[in-house]
Amino acid sequence: MDDVITALNEAPNCDRAMKVFEACEYGASGDVQFGAIVQKKCEADFLTRLRAPQKLGYQRGLRACERKYQNESGTMYLSFAAFCRAELAQRYSHQALKAASAGAR
Repeated sequence: MDDVITALNEAPNCDRAMKVFEACEYGASGDVQFGAIVQKKCEADFLTRLRAPQKLGYQRGLRACERKYQNESGTMYLSFAAFCRAELAQRYSHQALKAASAGAR
């Protein structure tokens, strides 16, 4: 587990961190910690640049990930929620990087 955490922290960007997460997933509660690292790495690309309405939309998306599996039992559902949050953050990261590159043209 420590090696995966190190690899996630050393990943140079959001997409690489997600690749490590996907390759090393446990399919259980351990993925919560891995997903949180990926989410934080992806959020670094966009979170401070979001305007209030966008930030609210992102927060709603995170809550939807939690609600989606809240009535399920078993640790695999914790993993599913962690992936949902990380994938949402990755989508926002892609949008932010795309917008930044379009603005630089």
